[in-house]
Amino acid sequence: MEKDLFSLIDERLPSLSKGHKLIANYILSHYDKAAFMTAQKLGKTVGVSESTVVRFASELGYDGYPALQRGLQDLMRNKLTAVQRIKVSSEQMNSDDVLETVLNLDIERIHTTLEEISKDDFHRAVDMIVSCDTIYIMGTRSSAAIASFINYYLSLIFPHVKLVQSTTTSELFEKIMRIDSKDVMIGVSFPRYSKQTLKALKYAHNAGAKVISITDSTSSPLAKYADALLLARSDMASFVDSLVAPLSLVNALLVAVSIRNIGRVTQTFEKLEKIWTDYDVYAKNEDDSQ
Repeated sequence: MEKDLFSLIDERLPSLSKGHKLIANYILSHYDKAAFMTAQKLGKTVGVSESTVVRFASELGYDGYPALQRGLQDLMRNKLTAVQRIKVSSEQMNSDDVLETVLNLDIERIHTTLEEISKDDFHRAVDMIVSCDTIYIMGTRSSAAIASFINYYLSLIFPHVKLVQSTTTSELFEKIMRIDSKDVMIGVSFPRYSKQTLKALKYAHNAGAKVISITDSTSSPLAKYADALLLARSDMASFVDSLVAPLSLVNALLVAVSIRNIGRVTQTFEKLEKIWTDYDVYAKNEDDSQ
C-alpha cells in the first residue's frame, strides 16, 4: 500500500461508520498498544465486535486484520520512545514467560526474514563485496555491534576494509571522503534509524559507490540509496532491539562471500592457525594440555 495507516485513517475518518470511527480514533491515540492487540481484544477495548474490527481493516484496503496490524507495527517501531517500549513489552509478557516468549519471537522473525528477503539482492550484495576495492561499513548505536561483526570477518578476507566510527558529522565525512565508484558502503540501521548512517549512505551513493543497506523494510530511509537492499525482521524486546534475524542474515552474507573467495580464505586461516599456535592465543582445555 502506498499510504501509511495513519494517512489512510485521516483520509477516511469523516466517512467511517460510528464503530469504525471508534477503532480509528483508538489507533490514532494508542497506536503503541493497538499494534499488539488481537482483533478480538481491540474490539473489546473500544466496544465493538471482532467482526467490526476485521471489516475496518478491509475498509482501509488491507487484506484482513493481520495485514493492518503488520502495517501498524512497521509504522510505530520508529515512533516509540524507550519508555514506551518498556511499557508495551511489560503489557505483552510477564517475568514467568519472558524466556520462551522472546526466543519464540526471534525464531518467528528469522522465518519471516527468509520469506521476505530478495535473493537477487543478496547475490548482488555478494558480487559487490567480492569485486570492489575498499569496503566501508557503517552502523551506530545497537547496529554498531553488527557493523563490528561484519568488519571483523571481512577484514580476515580482504585487505581494504574500513569500519566507520564517528562521534561528529565532521569526523564521519573525514573518514569516508575518499570513497568512489570502485568501493562499497555497507550500512546497517533499524528503528529508530540513525541519521549518521543515512548521511553516510547518501554521501557514498552520490560519490558513485555501491551501497548495501541492511535494514528492516522497504519503507526504511536506507532503502532509498541501496543498490542491494537486504531486509531482516527486527523488533523490540522491551528497550532492547532484537537483532537475531539481522545477524543471521549477516552470517549468510559472510559465508557466501567466503565461498566466493575460498582460496584466499583458506590461505588466510592457515596462516592464522600457525600464528595462534605459535603465540599461544587461545586457552586450552584440560584434555588438550595432557
